Amino acid sequence: MAGRFITFEGGEGSGKSTQLGLLKARLQRLGLEPLVTREPGGTPVAEGIRELLLDPKRRPDPMAEALLMEAARADLFAHVIAPALAADGLVLCDRHIDSTLAYQGYGRGLDLDLLRALNAAATQGRTPDLTLLFDLGAETGGARRAAARGHTNRIDREPLEFHDRVRQGFLELARAEPRRFVTIDAGREIQDVELQVWAAFESRIIGPRQASAPPPPAR
Repeated sequence: MAGRFITFEGGEGSGKSTQLGLLKARLQRLGLEPLVTREPGGTPVAEGIRELLLDPKRRPDPMAEALLMEAARADLFAHVIAPALAADGLVLCDRHIDSTLAYQGYGRGLDLDLLRALNAAATQGRTPDLTLLFDLGAETGGARRAAARGHTNRIDREPLEFHDRVRQGFLELARAEPRRFVTIDAGREIQDVELQVWAAFESRIIGPRQASAPPPPAR
């Protein structure tokens, strides 16, 4: 697979989805057309699993939750991500393998080695080329999420302690793989966060010799 694979990770309300959209728009202005997808989701099967997983009326067992996530991931990877990478495409994905480690591993307490094995099986062993981690305090993120949506899903409604564990899990994953992760300060203004994202993209994906794009336009 010759393409480039970038994942956007972070807790609830961290702004990662907004920044994914901004990066997509910037790349399009430069004449590129990235494939944008999300987890869970991105295929009819995976979107059905997403609806089930986020339904506040349901509460699957932690292992069942993890296996549903992996089933959605496997379908998305086989039908969308792998073909795009094989065609030398640029893929931007809102959540991926690290969310399972953070939420089902650090958050729910499932075995990390088991989850890593499931991740590898679902992704045919392919890991992202760059993972952007949008770091924000759990309490601030929860408040942002509630204000923006006006309603909450099953994951949003988990206690603050759960979201704290998820955040710490993400940070530990980033410390363990500094060559893949770039940690973004998601508490700053949206334009400042966008600049952090573009700087990471330039240095890790474009490379210093080709980094000649102009700064983002004023908003």
